[in-house]
Amino acid sequence: MTNLTHVQTALTELLPAQTATIRQQRGNELYLTIDRNDILPLAKHLRDSFGAELALMVANDRRPAQNGFEVFYLFANPVESWFVQTQVNVPAHNPTIPSLATFYLPASRYEREIRDMFGIEPAGHPDPRPLVRHAFWPADYYPLRKDAVSPEYFEDDGSQFPFKQVEGEGVYEIPVGPVHAGIIEPGHFRFSVVGETVINLKIRLYFTHKGTEKLFEGRSPAEGVKLAERISGDTTIGHALAYCQALERLAGTPIPDRARYLRVVLLEMERLYNHMADFGAIANDTGFAAAHAHCYRLREQLLRLNKQLTGNRLLRNGVTPGGVSDMVTIPPHLAAELDRLLADFNEIVAISLQNTMLTDRLIGSGRLTAATVQDHGAQGYIARASGLNLDARRDHPFAAYDALQFNVPVFDSGDVYARTMVRVQEARESVNLIKQALEALPEHGPLATPLGQLPPFEPVFSVVEGWRGAIIHWLMADESGRLYRVKVKDPSFVNWPALSFALLNNIVPDFPLCNKSFNQSYSGNDL
Repeated sequence: MTNLTHVQTALTELLPAQTATIRQQRGNELYLTIDRNDILPLAKHLRDSFGAELALMVANDRRPAQNGFEVFYLFANPVESWFVQTQVNVPAHNPTIPSLATFYLPASRYEREIRDMFGIEPAGHPDPRPLVRHAFWPADYYPLRKDAVSPEYFEDDGSQFPFKQVEGEGVYEIPVGPVHAGIIEPGHFRFSVVGETVINLKIRLYFTHKGTEKLFEGRSPAEGVKLAERISGDTTIGHALAYCQALERLAGTPIPDRARYLRVVLLEMERLYNHMADFGAIANDTGFAAAHAHCYRLREQLLRLNKQLTGNRLLRNGVTPGGVSDMVTIPPHLAAELDRLLADFNEIVAISLQNTMLTDRLIGSGRLTAATVQDHGAQGYIARASGLNLDARRDHPFAAYDALQFNVPVFDSGDVYARTMVRVQEARESVNLIKQALEALPEHGPLATPLGQLPPFEPVFSVVEGWRGAIIHWLMADESGRLYRVKVKDPSFVNWPALSFALLNNIVPDFPLCNKSFNQSYSGNDL
């Protein structure tokens, strides 16, 4: 772990003393308050000198007490496991910030989201189009402002979203969605094609924006857990754990050893059932339905084990602030049952990969370069399939992962095959991690520690490697200890845009296969 004193000294020399406050907090975190005009020089210095990248942007309404807004920038160094969180104060009479969009591509989407939700304008942003806001939102409606009043009536003005038009001989568009066959959530995909070859894909989401972050406001910390569990139904533990860890860090609450290891078990069970199901779903999109049927048979057995663990097939009621709930029970012979299921899964994988009609569809399809992944800040199996060795379980250890041995599978071809094989290898590692956690699990001891007092208006964050990738929960409490602001980053927020690049120069019939190999969450994105 890096000595942040070196980073702090360098930033002290860089930033004007009269406009910057620098302090170290919580071990590997440096906290800054700077003038908004210093944010771009800071971002460049952190990247060029220290290899730190932007991981999150959060806006916060502190009116009328502070007479303005706050924007927080979280920079992370995964190699040396440290963070720099920077606060910029934005006056209410001039709600603007300098845009980082041309420096960090992910900043473009954060800034557009902040503009739509808070009315804070990113000066110099190259893309004036809305991100979250749809045509039926009133122009002066900024839902995450504290004084926002939800309109009684929304009316679609009929205007079309200004998609970039691709023109030329033989070019035509194929619009898909937002309503799809089946029960998936809505998203609009607009293909520009020549023949069957995709030369451009634009994705429009947020058709089911739910106001999730607004729903956190005013809740007690305990009440927030149920909401966190439902952010994305297939990521119950990932989001609940990120939320609870943020509370625990803010309160300075230690986690009992027994709970640390049980949190590993729960998170890996969630990773396991999703990865096994995804392998079958990817195989199904090549027409190999037998693998799909067998993987869903395994998924069902894992969901039944989940219910024995927490009383819920999706592992709800498992994580609680301070540890795990008293509903968590280890099923008899869990390790042996997982060995049996993994052997079954390995046989399905082997049979599938011997089918050349299946592998021919996977190899080379939906290729995503490492440079594109890095530019988008993509996470999880998307990044690891393209050669980026990123995993928060190792890079920013939490729960009991620092006491366990595991490998992070990395492939470099960046195609559907690589994204499939990362899942296969991670499923195997999940069984390994669960067995290690069960062996190290203390037989006795408390499951949770009472949550301590939450200091008011102190920003805190937590990072968890969910099954799709790194999840970040950022929060702040008010004077009464209730939630003042909660910001959620599901990995889908940065992974969805990368899908457009994976489709380039592929044929239209390969879109379902490429899309399934990404398998991003609509709900986790459309907060």
